[in-house]
Amino acid sequence: MSEKPYTVLFICTGNSARSIMAEGLLNTLGAGRFRAYSAGSHPTGVVNPLALERLRKEGIDTTGLRSKSWEEFARPGAPELDFAITVCDRAEGEACPVWPGQPITAHWGVADPAAAIGSEGEQRLAFARAFALLERRIALFANLNPASLERIALERETRRIGLEGAGPRG
Repeated sequence: MSEKPYTVLFICTGNSARSIMAEGLLNTLGAGRFRAYSAGSHPTGVVNPLALERLRKEGIDTTGLRSKSWEEFARPGAPELDFAITVCDRAEGEACPVWPGQPITAHWGVADPAAAIGSEGEQRLAFARAFALLERRIALFANLNPASLERIALERETRRIGLEGAGPRG
């Protein structure tokens, strides 16, 4: 009998790039052990085409990815969350809704590739860099065994992963 996958909500203000890429990555790298979602405090309602391009280039299915409000995950019938991870600095400081399941929270700040200015090539490079950082962190996270760790240790490890590759985020 297989265990229920751990549910993870990646949060960003606009839910158009970083959180979308994180959702796709974890659903791929988590191999059924994790079920990832993404949402925004002020969703744009549109997924950035360069985020979708990057995911497809990496072989990640983009079917069903959409920009949505975090309120969807606070409503009755929403998935019970095990983890809520912010991936942008603005979302980290915002007052979040009350999530079902009392999830472990962490902040994994990543520079916003959608804010990159310059040529199309420079913008694509910003998405590639954000993707690479998310991929490194999500690979570490996907290798955790939540069932074998006490909640405090799991919270500490999840937060520590957010420091992986940390540097100036621009």
